[in-house]
Amino acid sequence: MPHPPSIISSASSSSEAVATPQLPPATTGATRDPPLDPPRPLFFIDRRSESNTIEEERRDRSDPFRTPDLSSPPTPSSQRDNPFSPPGSILNGMDGGLHSRVQSRVSVASSVNSSGAPIGRPGLGSRTSTMRDSFMSPAPMQRRTATAIPSASRFSLAAPRSKRLKSTMLTGTIEKPWTTEKDTQGRLAYWITYLVAFLGIAGSALRCYFAWKDVPRVGNLCLVMEDDFNTFDTENTWFQEVDMGGFGNGEFEMTTNSPNNSFVEDGMLYIVPTLTSDVIGSDNIFNGYTYNISGCTNTNLTACGAVSNQTTGAVINPVMSARITTKKSYNIRYGKVEIRARLPRGDWLWPALWMLPTNDTYGAWPASGEIDIMESRGNGPEYKAQGVDYVRGSLNWGPFSWLNGVSKTFGWWNTRRTSYDKDFHTYSVEWTDKFLRVYVDTRLHHMLDVSFNEPFFTRGHFPPFVQNGSQTIQTPDPWVNSSLAAPFDQPFYLIMNVAVGGTNGWFPDGVGDKPWLDGSNTAMHDFAKQQSEWYSTWPTDIKQRALVVDSVKMWQTC
Repeated sequence: MPHPPSIISSASSSSEAVATPQLPPATTGATRDPPLDPPRPLFFIDRRSESNTIEEERRDRSDPFRTPDLSSPPTPSSQRDNPFSPPGSILNGMDGGLHSRVQSRVSVASSVNSSGAPIGRPGLGSRTSTMRDSFMSPAPMQRRTATAIPSASRFSLAAPRSKRLKSTMLTGTIEKPWTTEKDTQGRLAYWITYLVAFLGIAGSALRCYFAWKDVPRVGNLCLVMEDDFNTFDTENTWFQEVDMGGFGNGEFEMTTNSPNNSFVEDGMLYIVPTLTSDVIGSDNIFNGYTYNISGCTNTNLTACGAVSNQTTGAVINPVMSARITTKKSYNIRYGKVEIRARLPRGDWLWPALWMLPTNDTYGAWPASGEIDIMESRGNGPEYKAQGVDYVRGSLNWGPFSWLNGVSKTFGWWNTRRTSYDKDFHTYSVEWTDKFLRVYVDTRLHHMLDVSFNEPFFTRGHFPPFVQNGSQTIQTPDPWVNSSLAAPFDQPFYLIMNVAVGGTNGWFPDGVGDKPWLDGSNTAMHDFAKQQSEWYSTWPTDIKQRALVVDSVKMWQTC
């Protein structure tokens, strides 16, 4: 029978002929009942008219590259048609030559279509191979055709939906009791869950609202004083205290009015601690020197001079610093104070922004009160008793200096991964007859928030009797018959200073290699002896060592 014409090129028909083994007759598969049908080629689903189907199918068969499915060569039905099959002698022991060598895919398709037996013959097409070689071409994969569906505005591609397969293992009716029986408890639990979640959200929102609404406000304020430090007004605004007495805390510095310790530059106020040895020499600090501070403002003359004596351990104050106040100029009774400042860095430095009463209405300190807007320690963040990365606010009050209620009215705020000597921060106090609040930068960072809702004597829980020397006396109430805000119901003035050391416990014993003991009679001497140790922690740049104040504002309620 003549070969069908080649569908690719004439080059494939010129391939070398190879001896093939005897094939069974083409009618072998036709003797079965029913006869085997040859595999039908894959084709695209084409939704065209019935009259064009036969003609299009004939044209598709004559042109294998018309569609992607027909472009894949069919699985050869004989060894002659499959150039990748091994010789027949290897498979079934038949003598045969070497299998045809195929140089390209073109020769594969040519060999398939130039076979002596047409692909469409039922007899030959029904033959099945008992073995497949790893080099045989895989069966073509089925492809789906995307159908263009016209719409009003554009064409969209949609693949035809396949019919859902039905399991042959399920022969009976599938029971679904959940569709017939209603789960009342499950439905109730479902809605209860959502109800509880809603109530939780609503309750949280209401709590936040009422908490915000109940935050006390200062009210109307009138500006009393504002200083941006374009100049250093020591005549009308700032009073420089000159003192060597330690201010009741056993502090180791003397405060001066020298421009070395307080000055204004570039719109900033600098309060700088310096070494006394730079002025009088190191030896004179410890022995044989009398120092009288000029311009002393303390009426107690013992606070205006000192004599160094190596035998008794008396020394001249080893540090000079500054302390400025508004005692003779401005004060407020209820209002707000706001100070923008950067703190100093250095071991045993004690910067403070605070307020004292203009008059001791209720008695000597602390009976008349003290408001600490900001206190800190210059020691580094590694200091265990809160270093320069902490700031603290507090109220001091009590009938005696040794019966102080500060432990019940203090708090702090700390910054993380930095410290307060790195940048400027705003330290504020808001104060009315109902409350007093101290914070840094924002009210959310409040260090102290005290409501005046009970007498301070009751708040202190002081003992009914105390030992006063050799006598036992009843603890007096300095604020009896006064307002609930007493002693913080009188005018206070502002103080800014940098202290050094002290024996009042601000620097706890045994923490951070502290070089002195608070209870020692030679505490200042011991501190001065270790000058090389603590002075090495102070920045050499005096502007980094100083308490730097950018601005001060004071308001009065009105």
